[in-house]
Amino acid sequence: MTSEPLSGPSEADPAAVFAAALSLWKAVHEHRSRNPDFNLSEAYNGGDEFMRVVMRIGRQFEEWACVHVVFEATEEVWPYDLEDRFGAACLATMGAGALASFEEADCLRVAWRLGLPLRADGKLPVPVCVSAQNPVVGSGFRAFRIHTFRRPVDDDGVEAFTMSDEVCDDEFGPPGFGLYGVEASGLLEHIADRATYLEAVALARKLAPGLELPDCAVVRRC
Repeated sequence: MTSEPLSGPSEADPAAVFAAALSLWKAVHEHRSRNPDFNLSEAYNGGDEFMRVVMRIGRQFEEWACVHVVFEATEEVWPYDLEDRFGAACLATMGAGALASFEEADCLRVAWRLGLPLRADGKLPVPVCVSAQNPVVGSGFRAFRIHTFRRPVDDDGVEAFTMSDEVCDDEFGPPGFGLYGVEASGLLEHIADRATYLEAVALARKLAPGLELPDCAVVRRC
């Protein structure tokens, strides 16, 4: 988590688009070499259509990443990182024969699998766990914490939504945000639940003016 101001969305880099498409092209061909029964032409109605699919995915993912990935929190050179890891992550997410159905939700699944730092600004269903020290002297709470929970779609229960969980899980509804006070002993006291991260932040700031919780947290898979 960072409290530093984050830069806004960036423009798509053609080098990153090419790197992602190339990585995916290589990964599928490596899969074919290990699995002789996999017929690339049948899966994608010809090799030329397969190339269109990987280029579309490379472009779609790069455009998505420019909105949702916090590039200043990464340590790798972005196009090189995509070339090294993107294809394998895609195949692990949806398989070599299903890439034609790649959509926006799959961008998040792949980014999460890659452990990329993402903006938790309410636009993505990602887990959040952020804390800040309480600046109010004499308060019963030494800090405040916000973390996510979610409800199964076919159950009335509530489960914690953590960094080790999968995102875009159809078995759960959208995440909610619980605000907790942290006592001196470390115990948590539940204060309230809110539908969005910013609503939870706003409540925390009302309870503790000057509380340094970021408007947009940065999260990545453990």
